Amino acid sequence: MNKVILYCRPGFEKECAAEITEKATAHEVFGFTRVKENCGYVIYECYQHEDADRLIKTLPFDTLVFARQWFVCGELLRDLPPEDRITPIVGMLTGAIERAGELRVEVPDTNESKELLKFCRKFTVPLRAALKENGILLPYEKASRPVIHVLFIAAGHCYVGYSYSNNHSPFYMSILWGSDHFCIA
Repeated sequence: MNKVILYCRPGFEKECAAEITEKATAHEVFGFTRVKENCGYVIYECYQHEDADRLIKTLPFDTLVFARQWFVCGELLRDLPPEDRITPIVGMLTGAIERAGELRVEVPDTNESKELLKFCRKFTVPLRAALKENGILLPYEKASRPVIHVLFIAAGHCYVGYSYSNNHSPFYMSILWGSDHFCIA
């Protein structure tokens, strides 16, 4: 896994890309960004395979202004078969991370992506069971362990990876929601 996905507000992808490029270069992690306008995320692809993990370990997440969340990931999983979306996701994580403490199945913060939230909620339960069965996820949540992220960008298309619990946003979809369910962050 040589990529870092960074969530951002739609419309701020270029600023997020410039920021991660500058900060990664200062940490001697070299790569390039992939930006699509108004999609709510940026991809920073590292030239060296192990650099994505090193970047999210050494660069303090709270120093990023435009990023709402980040995680290490591999290639986009495309056209996941409706009859079995779980096997490719488990396959992507096998050997990449063990004994994670939490699972987050998320979407970018766009109106189009939010249509997938109902699916994500339903999909989380069987995916969580499969990850536990394969030793990728602990049988219970543990806040001090890495977090598994599955970011659906469209139906049947997702990025899969992990973040470290001591260096990421602690909030689901990276948004702090108030008790009245309006975004306050």
